[in-house]
Amino acid sequence: MTGCQRRRTSVSRAFLLPRLLCLMCFAVISLAENTEMVNVVTERKAEESHRQDSANLLIFIMLLTLTILTIWLFKHRRFRFLHETGLAMIYGLFVGIILRFGVHLPQDLNDVTLTCAMNSSPTTVLVNVSGRFYEYSLKGEVRDSKGHDVPNAEMLRKVTFDPEVFFNILLPPIIFHAGYSLKRRHFFRNLGSILSYAFVGTLTSCFVTGLVMYGCVVFMKVIGQLGGDFFFTDCLFFGAIVSATDPVTVLAIFNELKVDVDLYALMFGESVLNDAVAIILSSSIVAYQPEGDNRHTFDGSALLKSLGVFLGVFSGSFAMGAATGVMTALVTKFTKLRDFPLLETALFFLMSWSTFLLAEACSFTGVVAVLFCGITQAHYTYNNLSAESKSRSKQLFELLDFLAENFIFSYMGLTLFSFQHHVFNPLFIIGAFLAIFLGRAANIYPLSFLLNLGRKNKIASNFQHVMMFSGLRGAMTFALSIRDTATYARQMMFSTTLLIVFFTVWVCGGGTTPMLSLMQIRVGVDTDQDNLVSSTHVTAPDGMTQRNTKHESAWPFRLWYTFDHNYLKPFLTHSGPPLTSTLPACCGPIARCLTSSQAYANAGQLHDEDTELILNDGSSLMYSDMTVSTDAHGMPTSQAGLYSLAGRSDDPLDRELVFGGTRLVLPTDEPPDPLTSFPPPPPSPALSDPLRH
Repeated sequence: MTGCQRRRTSVSRAFLLPRLLCLMCFAVISLAENTEMVNVVTERKAEESHRQDSANLLIFIMLLTLTILTIWLFKHRRFRFLHETGLAMIYGLFVGIILRFGVHLPQDLNDVTLTCAMNSSPTTVLVNVSGRFYEYSLKGEVRDSKGHDVPNAEMLRKVTFDPEVFFNILLPPIIFHAGYSLKRRHFFRNLGSILSYAFVGTLTSCFVTGLVMYGCVVFMKVIGQLGGDFFFTDCLFFGAIVSATDPVTVLAIFNELKVDVDLYALMFGESVLNDAVAIILSSSIVAYQPEGDNRHTFDGSALLKSLGVFLGVFSGSFAMGAATGVMTALVTKFTKLRDFPLLETALFFLMSWSTFLLAEACSFTGVVAVLFCGITQAHYTYNNLSAESKSRSKQLFELLDFLAENFIFSYMGLTLFSFQHHVFNPLFIIGAFLAIFLGRAANIYPLSFLLNLGRKNKIASNFQHVMMFSGLRGAMTFALSIRDTATYARQMMFSTTLLIVFFTVWVCGGGTTPMLSLMQIRVGVDTDQDNLVSSTHVTAPDGMTQRNTKHESAWPFRLWYTFDHNYLKPFLTHSGPPLTSTLPACCGPIARCLTSSQAYANAGQLHDEDTELILNDGSSLMYSDMTVSTDAHGMPTSQAGLYSLAGRSDDPLDRELVFGGTRLVLPTDEPPDPLTSFPPPPPSPALSDPLRH
């Protein structure tokens, strides 16, 4: 019996081993098939996602295409009551309505919803599926506060961009173009007033708006109309983001109608700088964190810390932007990149864009850095570029600015319906419109009164009314508000901000032309002629000098112009006098190393393209290497002298010459215009670049 049992056991073992091998093979084959099926499903989902992403981008491309065609029609018909940005917003609204209510996608039956209770919403989640780990990223809520599914939530999330896209991709070309295309002669002529409006005015507007909104929030809390926490710091943050004016619509109309250059300079300069001030101010308010459990009480040390953050971030961003511009100027000066215009333009573009990312990576503000980088690049690097690169760089950033700005405004219209967590509160909206009106008024009128006490060229009351009316909100306000929509307060701010942007662009932007007519603002101003005769410098026969000046820079700026023309321009560019003629003799070897051969060749030419005339103490107007003598009335003694002064440049005030630290400025308000008594000058080759402002 024992032998039989042993034989049966060996036989059963002999049959068991093949069975085990068959089972193992079947399991391996099944696992391989399951893996293959999973891979196929994953590939199909990836392809479907790729097609949907392409369709979403196509929507925005078609929006921009339709906007461009309609803009052409408006310009052809000379229709000025709706600007391209307002038009882009309207098209975005239409597309948003269609996507929200007109398109219904079938729900994917393969989607599986698993419930997992967490105290917070992690950015990424690792999920173990049959031993394989998958990473899922957070997109947002799939149900509203009442637990109901949002219709077409997946598609609406697809057309909602990451806020960082606005800050890292769309904002840099807009801000850089603002600095790069800045008309610096008018900007610096009104620099004191522009800085006052941008810094003091923006701070005033922020706090006035914040205080009004805090009163509104307290009232809403009393009557039970507030659905969540809303602190005073939130009100100040809202005041900071809506203080960023973006009168792109108004400025485009101003440029088309050739409105008074000083009004244009004041509005453009304020809008450029107060964007930078608003973004740093909002960051400083966020950095306000008192010690203790209650983070929303007043704390002097926290306030000083926020002030230090404001000053440190602004100065650091300014230094970083200027340093990048100086570095680019030196590279383009001491290399032969101008022989390869494509490489030169590529380097210029990358260095300019990297300024924004470098500042953000170093915890500074990229908006401020790229703004001052653009100003520095235009003032120095532009003079080193080849003619082809000058044209390319101007057109490239102008194109990027146009596309980015219209894309943002189109997206604003779309977001009104694609954003899934809007909080529209009528009382808060009414209070916000009242607050921004009072904040703008507190910015313009008191500051204008104080500035007029020290200005020779007063800011007229009609100018002030137009500046008050034209305080539109735009791309920067939208980008700041959409960056954080996690809390109830931020969601209500974002929804209200959208309505503010819509109203100001459509109503204030569309009413610009009637407002100019009502305020009797002069239009059709020839800026070159306006600059040529913006001041008179008269030498009487007895040798006494009389000066009737409409625009005269303060002495710190005259000192800066002198230093810039004699030292910085020759050091960083091929323009201006050679360093060998401006530096002391002991610095001769260094001056020879830093002076290029092209600078010696340009020494006798009028090549300084973006600075102003200088006031000379003598009785002649000296301009680079030429001298124009004047009579007792300040007029050139010969037509040849006038021709050489007026014919050498298309932009007379965009030149600079320093003789003893003085400057000459020529005024426009002296009727009649004596220059019209001369016949037109003979044609002469213009040495200035027509692309310069």
